[in-house]
Amino acid sequence: MNNTKHPLKSDLLAGMKRGKVVSSAEAVDLLKNNDVVAWGGFIGIGFAEELAIALENRFLSSGEPKDLTLLYSSGLGDSQEKGTNHLAHKGLLKRVICGHWGLTPKLAKLAIENEIEAYNLPQGVISCMFRDIAAKRPCLITKVGLGTFVDPRLQGGKINERTKEDIVEVMNFAGNEYLAYYTTPIDVAIIRATTADLDGNLTMEKEALTLDVLSIAMAAKNSGGLVIAQVERIADRAALPMREVKIPGILVDCVVVAAQENHLQTWNTPYSPAFAGEYKIPVTTIPHLPLDERKIMARRAAFELVPNSIVNLGLGVPEGIANVAAEEGILDLLTLTAEPGIIGGIPASGLDFGAATNVYAIIDQPYQFDFYDGGGLDIAFLGLAQADSKGNLNVSKFGTHLSGAGGFINISQNAKKAIFVGTFTAGGLKVAIDDGNLKIIREGKVIKFVDKVEQITFSGEIARKEGKSVKYITERCVFELSYLGLVLTEIAKGISIEDNILPYMEFSPLIAEKVTFMDERIFKDFPMNIKKDLLSIPIKDRLILNKDENLFFVNFEGLTIRSIEDIEEIKTEITRILEPLHQKVNTIVNYDNFDILPELVDSYMQMVSYVVGLYYDKVTRYTTSAFMRLKLGDTLKERLLAPHIYETSQEARKALNKE
Repeated sequence: MNNTKHPLKSDLLAGMKRGKVVSSAEAVDLLKNNDVVAWGGFIGIGFAEELAIALENRFLSSGEPKDLTLLYSSGLGDSQEKGTNHLAHKGLLKRVICGHWGLTPKLAKLAIENEIEAYNLPQGVISCMFRDIAAKRPCLITKVGLGTFVDPRLQGGKINERTKEDIVEVMNFAGNEYLAYYTTPIDVAIIRATTADLDGNLTMEKEALTLDVLSIAMAAKNSGGLVIAQVERIADRAALPMREVKIPGILVDCVVVAAQENHLQTWNTPYSPAFAGEYKIPVTTIPHLPLDERKIMARRAAFELVPNSIVNLGLGVPEGIANVAAEEGILDLLTLTAEPGIIGGIPASGLDFGAATNVYAIIDQPYQFDFYDGGGLDIAFLGLAQADSKGNLNVSKFGTHLSGAGGFINISQNAKKAIFVGTFTAGGLKVAIDDGNLKIIREGKVIKFVDKVEQITFSGEIARKEGKSVKYITERCVFELSYLGLVLTEIAKGISIEDNILPYMEFSPLIAEKVTFMDERIFKDFPMNIKKDLLSIPIKDRLILNKDENLFFVNFEGLTIRSIEDIEEIKTEITRILEPLHQKVNTIVNYDNFDILPELVDSYMQMVSYVVGLYYDKVTRYTTSAFMRLKLGDTLKERLLAPHIYETSQEARKALNKE
């Protein structure tokens, strides 16, 4: 403790029987003016409410501590009074750097009214930054945020006029642009766990998430700061199972036992054994949604799902996709994830969001964002609040309403495929379904497709440069992002482009040569039976010939080979398409999420050798799966076929052009 900037008061160390256990008032009395305070949690999960109340009470009674800097990665509030709303008092805070503001309206009000310095940075950046602070690195370097409002060439994450200091800069490395986010030492870390022993070792057995508590504690300790932990119970020394200890006592300075009402598992749920992983719930208990505009959008979005894919579902309308997937019996074909560390299972919604049931694993939030930022997500479904003709999206700020980006920037920028889901207009929209036709009963007062978004939370320009697949799904139509901007590709039956779409947009979108109707099953109140569609895209629909470019595209994404007949069908269809050409074609094969029984590999490769010899000139292949690249590469090499498997379609096409 000699190196700490916050030596504990001697009377707290005197009673060895108490160990590190103190009262909440004693704990917050350790905070000093101008401290940098890092606070853990996700919405209500893992938030130290008892300590927030105690800090508020101390300030209101004494006027101290003053001018704190508050740093946290996600939204910490219930949109009313709880969470960091307790800290929304003039003078208590000088600066707030956080990932999300929407759940803390009192705090957001201070920011909007220029009462505090305020920044909004991507949730994943702040979460991962704690590790950089612990390691005393000067900054976190990433591509996350390029082209968005956190890019210093736009706003640099600054929320108001009072906020002047630059904490993000652009840097170049090896010919590529990155953003460098400055780190700052932490004076006090406030975290939460379930059980502490007298030496401060912490376990999290009843918590719904583990979040970034270990990183926050380590960052504060290595900054010479204090770590204060809120728990619900105390164990004796050496009583906790070694492998259950999440935060070792060497990182913890004092422990506060909370009242039960201030240590809820989520804001909405005092305690659910299912959220803690004590048991799994039957999938049949997941409720079916009523057939309204939200379900229409969730159903249309479900058609974008691909078997064996890793999926993120955002807040709001995207949450309903899990309900639809359960109703359609396809949950077992997907791995749903959530940004605070959920792998698999069924994400919860509302003020339970972040928790999940039937999960495969819970990992720390920084590692989840490492996975997301590195391209681990196959597809992300996120909310659609405001879009413009360039494909930019804003979900973070609307006039005086400050919501914040949360994990949106990390997720939307780095998922291989981004699907934005939301109503076409907002503010009073009412629709009805009549015999499979969509009818607009009352139009929303707020136009969402605008000339220019107020703030760029997703950059259409960056997405186009990277060749990302992007769609914008509403209850009445679907747009896709092209190199020229938004293209209208689908409409619901009963909807007129001239009457129900164009008059309620501030720009004229491009319109596809052939605008199709959204699948009619979406608008009928019974299961769509899309499982068969997902598992059995006809082979003929997977083989696309572009005669002008002499290019043959073989889409084996999500294909499962289970029999010799499957292999013969592929051979027959390729022969049918290419035999009449009397010339060889250049070929690209997509092996993303491809699966084949081991005993069929030899027969499959014999077929590949046959079609390559007869019909292919140059051929490249790609898959995002490292295991599949290695497996296919070795198998192709054994048969003297081009063994290199690329990671992306862009790399495969580039290699094809070079050959």
